[in-house]
Amino acid sequence: MDKRFHTLSVPEQLLLRKQAVDDVLAHPEWPLAQAVRHLKKTMRLTTAEMAKLSGVSHRTMQDIEQERSEGSVQTMNRIFGMLGLKLTVARAARGSTPAAHQGRDRGPDISSATQASTSSPATTNE
Repeated sequence: MDKRFHTLSVPEQLLLRKQAVDDVLAHPEWPLAQAVRHLKKTMRLTTAEMAKLSGVSHRTMQDIEQERSEGSVQTMNRIFGMLGLKLTVARAARGSTPAAHQGRDRGPDISSATQASTSSPATTNE
């Protein structure tokens, strides 16, 4: 837990985790990096703590947060997997284009659906 905050009880930690997941699912327009940053901030974790919990390197976590990397599907599944989420492929809504889902070409967002080989993964919970 980030030392800038007081220590939380287990029920408080679980409440923050639920809030973080609900927020990410409620904002499918967020790019993956923003979703990762929001999860980390809401759960009051440092980058090192989140990297350790998800099983990815500290550097990889930093690169994703700072949008220097989008991370592989495997890496993103490790990060989201610690909260019971995973990336998946979904059909785009009729009349929509991949660029319309990507929020001004800033990369894939968590609601991006895929078409052909220019696909972007989207998060859902199972």
